[in-house]
Amino acid sequence: MSLRSCFSALLLAGTFVLSVGTVRAENAIPEEYKSGGFFVGCQAWTWNHFTVMEAIEKTAQAGGKVIEFFPGQALSPDEKNVHFDQNVSADVLQKVKDKLTEHHIKAVNFGVTGISKDPAQARKLFEFAKALGLRAITTESVDSIDTFEPLVKEFDIMVAFHDHPKQPNNPGYRMWDPNYILEVVKNRDSRIGACADTGHWVRSGLNPVECIRILKGHIISSHLKDLNEVAPNAHDVPFGFGVSNVPAILDELKKQGFTGNISIEYEHEMEKSMPMVAQCIGFVRGYGIAKKGK
Repeated sequence: MSLRSCFSALLLAGTFVLSVGTVRAENAIPEEYKSGGFFVGCQAWTWNHFTVMEAIEKTAQAGGKVIEFFPGQALSPDEKNVHFDQNVSADVLQKVKDKLTEHHIKAVNFGVTGISKDPAQARKLFEFAKALGLRAITTESVDSIDTFEPLVKEFDIMVAFHDHPKQPNNPGYRMWDPNYILEVVKNRDSRIGACADTGHWVRSGLNPVECIRILKGHIISSHLKDLNEVAPNAHDVPFGFGVSNVPAILDELKKQGFTGNISIEYEHEMEKSMPMVAQCIGFVRGYGIAKKGK
């Protein structure tokens, strides 16, 4: 092969690699927010007895570096009449961003929230997510996927489908089933995937490790939980003290090259859960440090 032919082949190969590498133009979380190899922090629902500003403070106090907000939380003890969502003013948004900077916390997700089928309303949500610097929106709005898929591409904001527990009296609810979510996302933009709520899978009688394997390559974020039993009314316990096999979950996420956030969503004894939340974050951090040492 001539030198010119070799150069042409390399150029073509480089172009191919570039095109493959840009298929998923992921809005990545900065490496500085990793702790033990994971982006671990809190879903603000953990602190739903408190305000947005207090949730940021408590996430930092528990050792988290990232936070996932939910819609409707009161802004602050002094502004409880202001509820945080895509309808807030630019001034309110800046207050939240300043608070995040103060505590060195990165906002990464917003949800679980509905995404409207109306393009203008959906766009408003994506504009809010972009202004806040989010990586993803967490939702169960499957019926709106044709509306928001173009916005995913335009804004480079990911969308993660969340699972709540199986509803015996509502067979039309299918989000609990990872096979259903896989069917929904498999032919869509790769930035549309799953938020793996491991606790709700356990409440549905499923093995969370197997669920994550089913959704391999499509896990965008996780609401990580350990539960005291396999039952619909099971409650959260510190990682390592329940039935969820958190080390195996983390093993599988690590094996898959997971790059999203792990949100601790602790919903038991919520007004006094700080020690348990901190223990969960410490468990993930310690696991990551131990694995990196091998």
